[in-house]
Amino acid sequence: MALFAVRLVQIQGIDAANYASEAAEARLTTLDVPTVRGDIVGANGHTFATSIEVRTVFVDPAEIHDDQRDEVVDELSQRLDLEPDDVRSKIDAEQSRYEVVKRNVLPAGWKKLDELGLHGVGAQVDYKRVYPDETAAADLVGFTGDDGDGLEGLEAVMDGTLAGEPGKRQVEMGASGTRIPMAGGLVKKPTPGQDVRLTLDQDIQWKAQQALSEQVEKLDAEGGSVIAMRPTGEIVAMADYPSYSPDDIDDSAPEERLNGAVTESFEPGSTNKVITAAGAMEEGLVDPETVFTVPDSIQRYDRTFTDSEKHETQRLTLNGIIAQSSNVGTIQVGEELGADRLYEYLGKFGFGKPTGLDLPGENAGMLTDPDDWSGTRLPTISFGQGISVNAVQMASVYATIANGGVRTEPTILEGTVGADGELTPAEDPKRERVVSEETADNTRRMLEAVTGEEGTAPNANIPGYRVAGKTGTAERFNPETGNYEDGGYTASFVGFAPADDPELIVQAVVNDPEDDYYGNDAAAPVFSDVMSFALKSEQVPPSGSGAPDVRLFEEE
Repeated sequence: MALFAVRLVQIQGIDAANYASEAAEARLTTLDVPTVRGDIVGANGHTFATSIEVRTVFVDPAEIHDDQRDEVVDELSQRLDLEPDDVRSKIDAEQSRYEVVKRNVLPAGWKKLDELGLHGVGAQVDYKRVYPDETAAADLVGFTGDDGDGLEGLEAVMDGTLAGEPGKRQVEMGASGTRIPMAGGLVKKPTPGQDVRLTLDQDIQWKAQQALSEQVEKLDAEGGSVIAMRPTGEIVAMADYPSYSPDDIDDSAPEERLNGAVTESFEPGSTNKVITAAGAMEEGLVDPETVFTVPDSIQRYDRTFTDSEKHETQRLTLNGIIAQSSNVGTIQVGEELGADRLYEYLGKFGFGKPTGLDLPGENAGMLTDPDDWSGTRLPTISFGQGISVNAVQMASVYATIANGGVRTEPTILEGTVGADGELTPAEDPKRERVVSEETADNTRRMLEAVTGEEGTAPNANIPGYRVAGKTGTAERFNPETGNYEDGGYTASFVGFAPADDPELIVQAVVNDPEDDYYGNDAAAPVFSDVMSFALKSEQVPPSGSGAPDVRLFEEE
Protein backbone atom coordinates (compact mmCIF):
# COMPACT_ATOMS: atom_id res chain seq x y z
CA MET A 1 0.00 0.00 0.00
CA ALA A 2 2.87 2.35 0.80
CA LEU A 3 4.44 1.68 -2.62
CA PHE A 4 1.11 2.33 -4.39
CA ALA A 5 0.68 5.54 -2.42
CA VAL A 6 4.16 6.79 -3.35
CA ARG A 7 3.56 5.95 -7.02
CA LEU A 8 0.20 7.71 -6.96
CA VAL A 9 1.77 10.87 -5.53
CA GLN A 10 4.45 10.73 -8.21
CA ILE A 11 1.92 10.37 -11.07
CA GLN A 12 -0.72 12.80 -9.84
CA GLY A 13 1.56 15.31 -8.24
CA ILE A 14 5.18 15.41 -9.33
CA ASP A 15 4.78 14.20 -12.99
CA ALA A 16 1.14 15.25 -13.54
CA ALA A 17 1.95 17.96 -16.07
CA ASN A 18 4.13 15.65 -18.17
CA TYR A 19 1.51 12.88 -18.26
CA ALA A 20 -1.25 15.36 -19.12
CA SER A 21 0.82 16.75 -21.97
CA GLU A 22 1.56 13.28 -23.35
CA ALA A 23 -2.12 12.32 -23.14
CA ALA A 24 -3.15 15.51 -24.98
CA GLU A 25 -0.61 14.86 -27.71
CA ALA A 26 -1.93 11.32 -28.11
CA ARG A 27 -5.43 12.68 -28.66
CA LEU A 28 -4.41 15.46 -31.05
CA THR A 29 -3.97 15.03 -34.79
CA THR A 30 -3.26 17.55 -37.56
CA LEU A 31 -5.74 18.01 -40.40
CA ASP A 32 -5.65 20.06 -43.59
CA VAL A 33 -7.70 23.26 -43.67
CA PRO A 34 -9.15 23.87 -47.16
CA THR A 35 -7.91 26.89 -49.06
CA VAL A 36 -9.46 28.98 -51.81
CA ARG A 37 -8.68 27.66 -55.27
CA GLY A 38 -7.65 30.31 -57.79
CA ASP A 39 -10.06 31.48 -60.47
CA ILE A 40 -9.76 30.80 -64.20
CA VAL A 41 -10.57 34.05 -65.99
CA GLY A 42 -10.59 35.36 -69.54
CA ALA A 43 -8.65 38.24 -71.05
CA ASN A 44 -11.37 40.70 -70.10
CA GLY A 45 -11.61 39.42 -66.54
CA HIS A 46 -14.70 37.27 -67.11
CA THR A 47 -14.75 34.22 -64.84
CA PHE A 48 -14.80 30.74 -66.36
CA ALA A 49 -14.20 28.90 -63.06
CA THR A 50 -14.31 30.10 -59.46
CA SER A 51 -14.74 28.83 -55.90
CA ILE A 52 -17.53 29.85 -53.55
CA GLU A 53 -17.57 29.45 -49.79
CA VAL A 54 -19.87 26.71 -48.52
CA ARG A 55 -20.41 24.77 -45.30
CA THR A 56 -20.08 21.11 -44.42
CA VAL A 57 -22.84 20.48 -41.88
CA PHE A 58 -22.14 17.76 -39.30
CA VAL A 59 -23.54 16.42 -36.05
CA ASP A 60 -21.84 15.31 -32.83
CA PRO A 61 -24.26 12.59 -31.60
CA ALA A 62 -22.93 12.79 -28.03
CA GLU A 63 -23.83 16.48 -27.80
CA ILE A 64 -27.43 16.17 -29.04
CA HIS A 65 -29.92 16.40 -26.18
CA ASP A 66 -32.36 13.49 -25.95
CA ASP A 67 -35.37 15.81 -25.89
CA GLN A 68 -34.15 17.53 -29.10
CA ARG A 69 -33.41 14.47 -31.23
CA ASP A 70 -36.73 14.52 -33.09
CA GLU A 71 -36.46 18.26 -33.61
CA VAL A 72 -32.92 17.89 -35.02
CA VAL A 73 -34.10 15.20 -37.44
CA ASP A 74 -37.04 17.34 -38.63
CA GLU A 75 -35.07 20.55 -39.05
CA LEU A 76 -32.08 18.99 -40.83
CA SER A 77 -34.17 16.86 -43.19
CA GLN A 78 -36.49 19.73 -44.14
CA ARG A 79 -33.94 22.52 -44.44
CA LEU A 80 -31.27 20.42 -46.18
CA ASP A 81 -33.68 18.37 -48.32
CA LEU A 82 -32.65 15.03 -46.84
CA GLU A 83 -34.48 11.84 -45.99
CA PRO A 84 -35.41 11.78 -42.24
CA ASP A 85 -34.22 8.19 -41.85
CA ASP A 86 -30.78 9.11 -43.24
CA VAL A 87 -30.48 11.99 -40.77
CA ARG A 88 -31.60 9.83 -37.85
CA SER A 89 -28.96 7.23 -38.67
CA LYS A 90 -26.35 9.98 -38.35
CA ILE A 91 -27.47 11.29 -34.97
CA ASP A 92 -27.93 7.75 -33.59
CA ALA A 93 -24.42 6.68 -34.61
CA GLU A 94 -22.69 5.02 -31.67
CA GLN A 95 -19.07 5.63 -30.75
CA SER A 96 -18.94 8.64 -33.08
CA ARG A 97 -18.40 12.32 -32.41
CA TYR A 98 -18.45 13.49 -36.03
CA GLU A 99 -21.01 12.60 -38.70
CA VAL A 100 -21.25 14.61 -41.94
CA VAL A 101 -24.88 15.37 -42.75
CA LYS A 102 -24.47 17.40 -45.95
CA ARG A 103 -21.72 19.12 -47.91
CA ASN A 104 -21.84 22.26 -50.07
CA VAL A 105 -24.48 24.03 -48.01
CA LEU A 106 -24.62 27.75 -48.84
CA PRO A 107 -23.68 30.09 -45.96
CA ALA A 108 -27.15 31.69 -45.93
CA GLY A 109 -28.77 28.29 -45.46
CA TRP A 110 -26.40 27.39 -42.65
CA LYS A 111 -26.97 30.73 -40.93
CA LYS A 112 -30.73 30.10 -40.67
CA LEU A 113 -30.06 26.60 -39.35
CA ASP A 114 -27.49 27.84 -36.83
CA GLU A 115 -29.94 30.41 -35.47
CA LEU A 116 -32.09 27.51 -34.16
CA GLY A 117 -29.42 26.80 -31.52
CA LEU A 118 -29.56 23.00 -31.90
CA HIS A 119 -27.00 21.32 -29.63
CA GLY A 120 -24.56 19.01 -31.41
CA VAL A 121 -25.09 20.52 -34.86
CA GLY A 122 -22.12 22.35 -36.37
CA ALA A 123 -20.52 23.35 -39.68
CA GLN A 124 -17.05 23.72 -41.18
CA VAL A 125 -15.96 26.16 -43.86
CA ASP A 126 -15.26 24.58 -47.25
CA TYR A 127 -15.20 25.65 -50.90
CA LYS A 128 -17.16 24.49 -53.94
CA ARG A 129 -15.99 24.88 -57.54
CA VAL A 130 -18.54 26.50 -59.86
CA TYR A 131 -18.53 27.32 -63.57
CA PRO A 132 -20.69 30.38 -64.36
CA ASP A 133 -20.89 29.75 -68.12
CA GLU A 134 -21.55 26.01 -67.85
CA THR A 135 -20.68 24.71 -71.35
CA ALA A 136 -19.06 27.87 -72.78
CA ALA A 137 -15.52 26.50 -72.54
CA ALA A 138 -16.07 23.30 -70.60
CA ASP A 139 -13.89 21.06 -72.79
CA LEU A 140 -10.98 23.46 -72.34
CA VAL A 141 -11.44 24.51 -68.70
CA GLY A 142 -12.21 21.02 -67.35
CA PHE A 143 -13.36 20.32 -63.80
CA THR A 144 -12.30 19.31 -60.29
CA GLY A 145 -13.13 16.28 -58.17
CA ASP A 146 -14.93 16.20 -54.83
CA ASP A 147 -11.62 16.78 -53.06
CA GLY A 148 -10.99 19.95 -55.08
CA ASP A 149 -8.14 18.55 -57.17
CA GLY A 150 -8.16 19.28 -60.91
CA LEU A 151 -9.15 16.21 -62.92
CA GLU A 152 -9.43 17.36 -66.54
CA GLY A 153 -8.64 20.30 -68.79
CA LEU A 154 -6.87 23.39 -67.50
CA GLU A 155 -8.07 22.54 -64.00
CA ALA A 156 -5.71 19.55 -64.17
CA VAL A 157 -2.88 21.12 -66.18
CA MET A 158 -2.71 24.20 -63.94
CA ASP A 159 -3.58 22.41 -60.69
CA GLY A 160 -0.28 23.29 -59.01
CA THR A 161 -0.91 27.00 -59.62
CA LEU A 162 -4.64 27.03 -58.86
CA ALA A 163 -4.67 24.79 -55.79
CA GLY A 164 -2.73 26.93 -53.31
CA GLU A 165 -1.49 25.51 -50.01
CA PRO A 166 -3.91 24.12 -47.39
CA GLY A 167 -3.63 25.23 -43.80
CA LYS A 168 -3.19 22.98 -40.75
CA ARG A 169 -5.54 22.51 -37.80
CA GLN A 170 -5.17 20.30 -34.73
CA VAL A 171 -8.22 18.37 -33.57
CA GLU A 172 -8.80 15.82 -30.81
CA MET A 173 -9.53 12.21 -31.70
CA GLY A 174 -11.99 10.18 -29.67
CA ALA A 175 -11.34 6.67 -28.38
CA SER A 176 -13.06 5.22 -31.47
CA GLY A 177 -10.80 7.20 -33.81
CA THR A 178 -13.41 9.80 -34.78
CA ARG A 179 -12.48 13.45 -34.81
CA ILE A 180 -13.94 16.02 -32.41
CA PRO A 181 -13.94 19.19 -34.53
CA MET A 182 -14.78 21.56 -31.65
CA ALA A 183 -11.32 20.96 -30.17
CA GLY A 184 -7.89 22.08 -31.37
CA GLY A 185 -6.76 25.21 -33.12
CA LEU A 186 -5.34 26.64 -36.30
CA VAL A 187 -1.59 26.10 -36.50
CA LYS A 188 -0.99 27.21 -40.11
CA LYS A 189 -3.07 29.58 -42.19
CA PRO A 190 -4.05 28.36 -45.68
CA THR A 191 -2.47 30.06 -48.71
CA PRO A 192 -4.94 30.86 -51.50
CA GLY A 193 -4.22 29.61 -55.02
CA GLN A 194 -3.28 31.95 -57.84
CA ASP A 195 -5.71 32.99 -60.56
CA VAL A 196 -5.01 31.83 -64.11
CA ARG A 197 -5.73 34.40 -66.81
CA LEU A 198 -6.40 33.11 -70.32
CA THR A 199 -6.32 34.82 -73.71
CA LEU A 200 -9.96 33.77 -74.26
CA ASP A 201 -12.54 36.44 -75.01
CA GLN A 202 -15.83 35.57 -73.30
CA ASP A 203 -18.08 37.01 -76.00
CA ILE A 204 -16.25 35.41 -78.95
CA GLN A 205 -16.06 32.12 -77.05
CA TRP A 206 -19.82 32.19 -76.49
CA LYS A 207 -20.51 32.97 -80.15
CA ALA A 208 -18.17 30.22 -81.37
CA GLN A 209 -19.89 27.66 -79.15
CA GLN A 210 -23.36 28.81 -80.19
CA ALA A 211 -22.66 28.91 -83.95
CA LEU A 212 -20.93 25.53 -83.90
CA SER A 213 -23.62 23.72 -81.90
CA GLU A 214 -26.39 25.07 -84.13
CA GLN A 215 -24.62 23.95 -87.34
CA VAL A 216 -23.76 20.50 -85.98
CA GLU A 217 -27.37 19.95 -84.95
CA LYS A 218 -28.69 21.33 -88.26
CA LEU A 219 -26.51 19.02 -90.36
CA ASP A 220 -26.89 16.03 -88.02
CA ALA A 221 -23.10 15.91 -87.82
CA GLU A 222 -20.95 13.90 -85.44
CA GLY A 223 -19.41 17.01 -83.90
CA GLY A 224 -17.00 19.82 -84.62
CA SER A 225 -14.71 22.54 -83.33
CA VAL A 226 -14.00 26.23 -83.80
CA ILE A 227 -10.72 28.04 -83.16
CA ALA A 228 -10.39 31.82 -83.21
CA MET A 229 -6.90 33.27 -82.79
CA ARG A 230 -4.87 36.35 -83.50
CA PRO A 231 -2.07 36.33 -86.10
CA THR A 232 0.39 36.33 -83.21
CA GLY A 233 -0.98 33.03 -81.86
CA GLU A 234 -3.21 34.11 -78.96
CA ILE A 235 -6.34 31.95 -78.95
CA VAL A 236 -9.46 34.00 -78.24
CA ALA A 237 -11.96 31.14 -78.62
CA MET A 238 -11.75 27.36 -78.51
CA ALA A 239 -15.15 25.71 -78.88
CA ASP A 240 -16.02 22.05 -79.20
CA TYR A 241 -19.26 20.14 -79.69
CA PRO A 242 -20.74 18.00 -78.24
CA SER A 243 -19.89 19.45 -74.85
CA TYR A 244 -21.06 19.15 -71.25
CA SER A 245 -21.66 21.08 -68.03
CA PRO A 246 -18.77 20.84 -65.54
CA ASP A 247 -21.32 21.47 -62.77
CA ASP A 248 -22.94 18.12 -63.63
CA ILE A 249 -20.21 15.67 -64.59
CA ASP A 250 -22.33 12.59 -63.89
CA ASP A 251 -24.69 13.61 -66.69
CA SER A 252 -21.96 13.44 -69.36
CA ALA A 253 -20.12 10.67 -71.19
CA PRO A 254 -16.28 10.59 -71.33
CA GLU A 255 -16.26 11.29 -75.09
CA GLU A 256 -18.31 14.46 -74.53
CA ARG A 257 -15.60 15.77 -72.20
CA LEU A 258 -12.78 15.49 -74.75
CA ASN A 259 -11.46 18.77 -76.12
CA GLY A 260 -11.87 17.91 -79.80
CA ALA A 261 -9.98 21.03 -80.90
CA VAL A 262 -6.75 19.25 -79.90
CA THR A 263 -7.72 15.60 -79.34
CA GLU A 264 -9.49 15.06 -82.68
CA SER A 265 -7.19 14.74 -85.68
CA PHE A 266 -8.48 14.89 -89.25
CA GLU A 267 -7.17 15.00 -92.79
CA PRO A 268 -7.09 18.71 -93.68
CA GLY A 269 -8.03 18.30 -97.33
CA SER A 270 -7.84 21.41 -99.47
CA THR A 271 -6.98 23.73 -96.59
CA ASN A 272 -3.54 22.10 -96.80
CA LYS A 273 -2.99 23.30 -100.40
CA VAL A 274 -1.80 26.63 -99.07
CA ILE A 275 1.37 24.96 -97.73
CA THR A 276 2.13 23.31 -101.08
CA ALA A 277 1.69 26.62 -102.90
CA ALA A 278 3.62 28.69 -100.34
CA GLY A 279 6.51 26.21 -100.28
CA ALA A 280 6.83 26.18 -104.07
CA MET A 281 6.82 30.00 -104.23
CA GLU A 282 9.33 30.29 -101.37
CA GLU A 283 11.70 27.95 -103.22
CA GLY A 284 11.44 30.11 -106.37
CA LEU A 285 9.91 27.27 -108.39
CA VAL A 286 6.72 29.13 -109.28
CA ASP A 287 5.09 32.51 -108.87
CA PRO A 288 1.39 33.40 -108.52
CA GLU A 289 0.94 33.68 -112.29
CA THR A 290 2.83 30.55 -113.31
CA VAL A 291 0.49 28.69 -115.68
CA PHE A 292 -0.24 24.95 -115.44
CA THR A 293 -2.17 22.73 -117.84
CA VAL A 294 -4.85 21.20 -115.63
CA PRO A 295 -7.12 18.37 -116.85
CA ASP A 296 -9.93 17.16 -114.60
CA SER A 297 -8.02 13.95 -113.79
CA ILE A 298 -4.46 12.71 -113.64
CA GLN A 299 -2.90 9.24 -113.36
CA ARG A 300 -0.14 8.54 -110.87
CA TYR A 301 0.98 4.92 -110.50
CA ASP A 302 -2.15 2.82 -109.90
CA ARG A 303 -4.43 5.70 -108.90
CA THR A 304 -6.45 8.26 -110.81
CA PHE A 305 -6.83 11.62 -109.06
CA THR A 306 -9.69 13.93 -110.01
CA ASP A 307 -10.97 17.39 -109.26
CA SER A 308 -14.24 17.70 -107.36
CA GLU A 309 -16.14 18.48 -110.58
CA LYS A 310 -15.55 17.42 -114.17
CA HIS A 311 -14.17 20.12 -116.47
CA GLU A 312 -12.32 20.53 -119.73
CA THR A 313 -8.57 20.88 -119.62
CA GLN A 314 -7.78 24.36 -118.29
CA ARG A 315 -4.77 26.64 -118.30
CA LEU A 316 -4.77 27.78 -114.69
CA THR A 317 -2.33 30.06 -112.91
CA LEU A 318 -1.17 29.11 -109.42
CA ASN A 319 -3.70 31.72 -108.24
CA GLY A 320 -6.40 29.83 -110.13
CA ILE A 321 -5.36 26.43 -108.81
CA ILE A 322 -5.83 27.63 -105.23
CA ALA A 323 -8.94 29.74 -105.93
CA GLN A 324 -10.67 26.85 -107.71
CA SER A 325 -9.21 24.26 -105.33
CA SER A 326 -7.89 22.00 -108.06
CA ASN A 327 -6.50 18.71 -106.77
CA VAL A 328 -4.91 17.96 -110.13
CA GLY A 329 -3.20 21.35 -110.33
CA THR A 330 -1.96 21.10 -106.73
CA ILE A 331 -0.45 17.68 -107.44
CA GLN A 332 1.59 19.25 -110.23
CA VAL A 333 2.77 22.02 -107.89
CA GLY A 334 3.63 19.44 -105.24
CA GLU A 335 5.71 17.47 -107.72
CA GLU A 336 7.63 20.64 -108.58
CA LEU A 337 8.39 21.04 -104.85
CA GLY A 338 9.22 17.38 -104.23
CA ALA A 339 8.64 15.13 -101.23
CA ASP A 340 11.57 16.24 -99.07
CA ARG A 341 10.87 19.96 -99.38
CA LEU A 342 7.11 19.52 -98.96
CA TYR A 343 7.77 17.55 -95.77
CA GLU A 344 10.10 20.31 -94.57
CA TYR A 345 7.47 23.03 -95.03
CA LEU A 346 4.74 20.94 -93.42
CA GLY A 347 6.97 20.67 -90.36
CA LYS A 348 7.81 24.38 -90.35
CA PHE A 349 4.12 25.23 -90.40
CA GLY A 350 3.63 23.07 -87.29
CA PHE A 351 2.45 19.68 -88.54
CA GLY A 352 3.48 16.44 -86.88
CA LYS A 353 4.39 17.96 -83.50
CA PRO A 354 2.55 19.25 -80.41
CA THR A 355 1.04 22.72 -80.57
CA GLY A 356 2.80 23.83 -77.36
CA LEU A 357 -0.50 24.32 -75.50
CA ASP A 358 0.17 21.25 -73.29
CA LEU A 359 -3.51 20.38 -73.11
CA PRO A 360 -4.58 16.88 -72.00
CA GLY A 361 -5.02 14.25 -74.70
CA GLU A 362 -3.58 16.35 -77.51
CA ASN A 363 -3.24 14.47 -80.78
CA ALA A 364 -0.31 15.85 -82.76
CA GLY A 365 -1.59 14.26 -85.95
CA MET A 366 0.31 12.14 -88.45
CA LEU A 367 3.19 13.21 -90.66
CA THR A 368 5.45 10.37 -91.76
CA ASP A 369 9.00 10.70 -93.05
CA PRO A 370 9.31 10.99 -96.87
CA ASP A 371 11.44 7.82 -96.88
CA ASP A 372 8.26 5.96 -95.93
CA TRP A 373 6.04 7.57 -98.57
CA SER A 374 4.63 5.29 -101.25
CA GLY A 375 4.47 6.33 -104.90
CA THR A 376 1.10 8.03 -104.51
CA ARG A 377 1.82 9.69 -101.18
CA LEU A 378 3.32 12.88 -102.60
CA PRO A 379 0.22 13.58 -104.74
CA THR A 380 -2.24 12.92 -101.90
CA ILE A 381 -0.32 14.91 -99.29
CA SER A 382 -0.01 17.81 -101.74
CA PHE A 383 -3.77 18.32 -101.60
CA GLY A 384 -4.26 17.36 -97.95
CA GLN A 385 -4.88 13.63 -97.65
CA GLY A 386 -2.60 11.00 -96.15
CA ILE A 387 -1.69 13.32 -93.27
CA SER A 388 -3.70 14.44 -90.25
CA VAL A 389 -3.75 17.51 -88.01
CA ASN A 390 -5.78 18.97 -85.19
CA ALA A 391 -7.79 22.19 -85.49
CA VAL A 392 -5.25 24.35 -83.64
CA GLN A 393 -2.43 23.21 -85.93
CA MET A 394 -4.45 24.10 -89.04
CA ALA A 395 -5.49 27.48 -87.65
CA SER A 396 -1.83 28.19 -86.90
CA VAL A 397 -0.92 27.71 -90.59
CA TYR A 398 -3.24 30.54 -91.61
CA ALA A 399 -2.13 32.67 -88.66
CA THR A 400 1.40 32.33 -90.05
CA ILE A 401 0.31 33.62 -93.48
CA ALA A 402 -1.67 36.44 -91.84
CA ASN A 403 1.39 37.31 -89.73
CA GLY A 404 3.61 37.95 -92.73
CA GLY A 405 5.17 34.48 -92.80
CA VAL A 406 6.24 34.35 -89.13
CA ARG A 407 4.82 31.46 -87.11
CA THR A 408 4.18 32.13 -83.44
CA GLU A 409 3.48 29.07 -81.30
CA PRO A 410 -0.20 29.11 -80.27
CA THR A 411 -0.90 30.15 -76.69
CA ILE A 412 -3.92 30.27 -74.43
CA LEU A 413 -2.27 31.38 -71.17
CA GLU A 414 -1.80 35.11 -70.61
CA GLY A 415 -0.33 34.68 -67.13
CA THR A 416 -1.07 34.15 -63.45
CA VAL A 417 -2.35 36.61 -60.84
CA GLY A 418 -1.17 36.41 -57.23
CA ALA A 419 -2.74 37.66 -54.00
CA ASP A 420 -1.33 41.14 -54.68
CA GLY A 421 -3.37 41.34 -57.89
CA GLU A 422 -0.27 41.62 -60.07
CA LEU A 423 -0.12 39.71 -63.36
CA THR A 424 2.92 37.52 -63.95
CA PRO A 425 2.99 37.10 -67.75
CA ALA A 426 3.44 33.67 -69.29
CA GLU A 427 6.66 32.91 -71.14
CA ASP A 428 6.89 34.39 -74.61
CA PRO A 429 5.91 31.81 -77.26
CA LYS A 430 8.45 30.56 -79.79
CA ARG A 431 8.62 32.46 -83.08
CA GLU A 432 10.04 31.28 -86.41
CA ARG A 433 10.00 32.72 -89.90
CA VAL A 434 8.55 30.07 -92.17
CA VAL A 435 8.25 31.93 -95.48
CA SER A 436 9.17 35.42 -96.60
CA GLU A 437 6.80 38.35 -96.31
CA GLU A 438 6.53 38.40 -100.12
CA THR A 439 5.45 34.75 -100.22
CA ALA A 440 2.96 35.38 -97.40
CA ASP A 441 1.49 38.37 -99.26
CA ASN A 442 1.17 36.41 -102.51
CA THR A 443 -0.49 33.54 -100.64
CA ARG A 444 -2.87 35.95 -98.92
CA ARG A 445 -4.02 37.30 -102.30
CA MET A 446 -4.63 33.75 -103.55
CA LEU A 447 -6.72 33.01 -100.48
CA GLU A 448 -8.71 36.17 -100.98
CA ALA A 449 -9.58 34.98 -104.48
CA VAL A 450 -11.09 31.83 -102.90
CA THR A 451 -13.95 33.95 -101.51
CA GLY A 452 -14.33 35.86 -104.79
CA GLU A 453 -16.81 35.34 -107.61
CA GLU A 454 -14.85 32.47 -109.20
CA GLY A 455 -13.66 30.93 -105.94
CA THR A 456 -15.01 27.96 -103.99
CA ALA A 457 -16.17 29.75 -100.83
CA PRO A 458 -18.75 32.48 -101.47
CA ASN A 459 -20.48 31.52 -98.17
CA ALA A 460 -17.46 32.84 -96.27
CA ASN A 461 -17.98 36.43 -97.37
CA ILE A 462 -18.66 39.12 -94.76
CA PRO A 463 -20.24 42.38 -95.96
CA GLY A 464 -17.84 45.31 -95.65
CA TYR A 465 -14.74 43.20 -95.03
CA ARG A 466 -12.18 41.57 -97.29
CA VAL A 467 -11.90 37.87 -96.41
CA ALA A 468 -9.15 35.37 -97.24
CA GLY A 469 -9.45 31.67 -96.59
CA LYS A 470 -9.78 28.14 -97.91
CA THR A 471 -12.38 25.41 -97.96
CA GLY A 472 -11.54 21.83 -97.06
CA THR A 473 -13.52 18.68 -97.82
CA ALA A 474 -11.68 15.50 -96.90
CA GLU A 475 -12.72 11.88 -96.75
CA ARG A 476 -12.59 10.30 -93.30
CA PHE A 477 -10.71 7.07 -92.77
CA ASN A 478 -13.05 4.24 -91.76
CA PRO A 479 -11.34 1.92 -89.24
CA GLU A 480 -13.97 -0.76 -89.86
CA THR A 481 -13.15 -1.10 -93.56
CA GLY A 482 -9.49 -0.06 -93.39
CA ASN A 483 -10.02 2.57 -96.09
CA TYR A 484 -12.16 5.60 -96.92
CA GLU A 485 -15.27 3.64 -97.90
CA ASP A 486 -18.32 4.79 -95.88
CA GLY A 487 -16.06 6.88 -93.67
CA GLY A 488 -17.92 10.13 -94.29
CA TYR A 489 -16.32 13.54 -94.66
CA THR A 490 -14.68 16.30 -92.67
CA ALA A 491 -15.77 19.75 -93.81
CA SER A 492 -13.66 22.73 -92.84
CA PHE A 493 -13.00 26.35 -93.58
CA VAL A 494 -10.16 28.46 -92.24
CA GLY A 495 -9.44 32.06 -93.02
CA PHE A 496 -8.66 35.54 -91.77
CA ALA A 497 -10.05 39.06 -91.96
CA PRO A 498 -9.67 41.81 -92.90
CA ALA A 499 -7.56 40.25 -95.64
CA ASP A 500 -5.62 43.48 -96.21
CA ASP A 501 -4.77 43.90 -92.51
CA PRO A 502 -5.52 40.62 -90.67
CA GLU A 503 -6.83 40.85 -87.11
CA LEU A 504 -8.37 37.42 -86.53
CA ILE A 505 -8.17 33.87 -87.85
CA VAL A 506 -11.13 31.50 -87.53
CA GLN A 507 -11.01 27.76 -88.17
CA ALA A 508 -14.32 25.86 -88.37
CA VAL A 509 -14.46 22.06 -88.58
CA VAL A 510 -17.62 19.96 -88.92
CA ASN A 511 -17.15 16.22 -88.58
CA ASP A 512 -19.21 13.87 -90.74
CA PRO A 513 -22.24 15.99 -91.66
CA GLU A 514 -25.05 13.90 -93.11
CA ASP A 515 -25.84 15.84 -96.30
CA ASP A 516 -24.05 19.16 -96.96
CA TYR A 517 -20.51 17.92 -96.46
CA TYR A 518 -18.59 20.37 -98.67
CA GLY A 519 -16.52 22.97 -96.82
CA ASN A 520 -18.39 25.88 -98.41
CA ASP A 521 -21.77 24.51 -97.31
CA ALA A 522 -21.01 22.98 -93.91
CA ALA A 523 -18.11 24.97 -92.44
CA ALA A 524 -17.94 28.34 -94.22
CA PRO A 525 -21.24 29.57 -92.68
CA VAL A 526 -19.84 28.90 -89.19
CA PHE A 527 -16.69 30.82 -90.11
CA SER A 528 -18.72 33.76 -91.41
CA ASP A 529 -21.00 33.80 -88.37
CA VAL A 530 -18.15 33.74 -85.85
CA MET A 531 -15.83 36.05 -87.78
CA SER A 532 -18.46 38.73 -88.41
CA PHE A 533 -19.39 38.71 -84.71
CA ALA A 534 -15.74 38.83 -83.63
CA LEU A 535 -14.87 41.74 -85.94
CA LYS A 536 -17.73 43.76 -84.50
CA SER A 537 -16.89 42.73 -80.94
CA GLU A 538 -13.27 43.79 -81.46
CA GLN A 539 -14.45 46.99 -83.18
CA VAL A 540 -12.36 46.28 -86.27
CA PRO A 541 -13.17 48.89 -88.95
CA PRO A 542 -14.41 47.65 -92.35
CA SER A 543 -11.95 47.30 -95.20
CA GLY A 544 -11.24 50.56 -96.96
CA SER A 545 -10.65 49.01 -100.37
CA GLY A 546 -11.83 46.16 -102.55
CA ALA A 547 -10.01 42.92 -103.27
CA PRO A 548 -7.16 43.18 -105.81
CA ASP A 549 -7.54 41.71 -109.28
CA VAL A 550 -5.95 38.27 -109.41
CA ARG A 551 -5.42 36.45 -112.70
CA LEU A 552 -6.79 32.89 -112.46
CA PHE A 553 -6.62 31.79 -116.11
CA GLU A 554 -3.92 32.17 -118.75
CA GLU A 555 -6.22 34.06 -121.13
CA GLU A 556 -7.20 36.71 -118.59
